[in-house]
Amino acid sequence: MKNISILIADDEEEIADLIAFHLEKEGYQCFKASDGQEAVRFVETQVFDLLILDIMMPKMDGYEVTRRIREQHNMPIIFLSAKTSDFDKVQGLVIGADDYMTKPFTPIELVARVNAQLRRFINLNHPQKDNKTQLEFGGLVISPDQRTVTLYDEDIELTPKEFDILYLLASHPKKVYSVENIFQQVWDEAYFESGNTVMVHVRTIRKKLKEDNRTHKWIKTVWGVGYTFNG
Repeated sequence: MKNISILIADDEEEIADLIAFHLEKEGYQCFKASDGQEAVRFVETQVFDLLILDIMMPKMDGYEVTRRIREQHNMPIIFLSAKTSDFDKVQGLVIGADDYMTKPFTPIELVARVNAQLRRFINLNHPQKDNKTQLEFGGLVISPDQRTVTLYDEDIELTPKEFDILYLLASHPKKVYSVENIFQQVWDEAYFESGNTVMVHVRTIRKKLKEDNRTHKWIKTVWGVGYTFNG
């Protein structure tokens, strides 16, 4: 993967330099921002393929940076933070991050996660010809070519991973997928106690499909096993 630009936003210069050093050895071009406002300005003026954001930054925290970026951009975002609680991780994923790593971290794991996120993102935006077809279930229409979802003619805005989860389940109605299986297929990497990640994304999909207000539930929980699509 050449000509890849990565923005590293972290107010700790030594950490930003360490990350850039290891990513540049992989052939990536790295840019560094020392606060949240600078990170937003970078994204508004340049094209980036992936962002690595700290949460506790001056002027604007990583959460607000992500909210603003997600209004117009869908590149992968990895949070790298000293915040280690499950609440912080869940909040980051709900806001729109694709992955969350805690400090201290090992550079080799960060590089592996960056590679996995970029591989998925590039494949999704430059897909090979395949047999994927549009799926229709009553008022729900899922189009893999345009990567769009409509429900009774209303556009449903999903993040890339939310779309992948919904399309995976809807492609095989009634088939039960375990949390581990969903993670491995959607994140394209080994499962490492990431059940909360999948559950948070499923919960967000349900909210966007307004399942709380509908008798019919598109995604059904099979307790103790995983999830299935109720087409």
